[in-house]
Amino acid sequence: MATHSAAQNSGGEFITLALVIKTQGRRGEVAAELHTDVPDRFREGMQLWALLRTGERREVAVEDLWPHKGFLVLKFEGIETISDAEPLVGAELQLPRSERAVLEPGWTYLSDLIGCTVFDRERELGPIDDVQFGAGEAPLLIVPGGAKLPYEIPFAEAYLERVDLERKQVRMRLPEGLLEVNAPVTSRERERQQEEK
Repeated sequence: MATHSAAQNSGGEFITLALVIKTQGRRGEVAAELHTDVPDRFREGMQLWALLRTGERREVAVEDLWPHKGFLVLKFEGIETISDAEPLVGAELQLPRSERAVLEPGWTYLSDLIGCTVFDRERELGPIDDVQFGAGEAPLLIVPGGAKLPYEIPFAEAYLERVDLERKQVRMRLPEGLLEVNAPVTSRERERQQEEK
């Protein structure tokens, strides 16, 4: 698919390249889930910003790195123990937007989709508020659905017709019923599900 999956944080001036999932090992290493598909984006000596769950942002420098069981293990300078690494769990590893990688022609950053209007064929669904990474392979476009809860639309190649960043449009051909299936459960539906149990 012609997209690059670096997520954008709410501030917009930084892009998220990875999310720290857990501590790894005894020397202060962490295991991170990548949110970028640019090969070799991480390297020794690289300066990153860690956006902690507290909202604090701190600079970290990559001392060493290696792949392990689907994650990227990162060792940062000055973080030597498990207790040093624990505050980083849940942190987004970010770069300033100005330092993001140059993409091949025809490729798009997912963060650039925020604010674009989604169309299902000719039907306008609304602007993209956020892009989230869920359990599936495709990231989810979060689109307010009018009076209802937001739509969660898989940004999958099979559904994508065209991305036009100049016009701020994402044109899709969604399967019948997908919007209803992917709509979040309303409180009334949740109550009905509890009653059926």
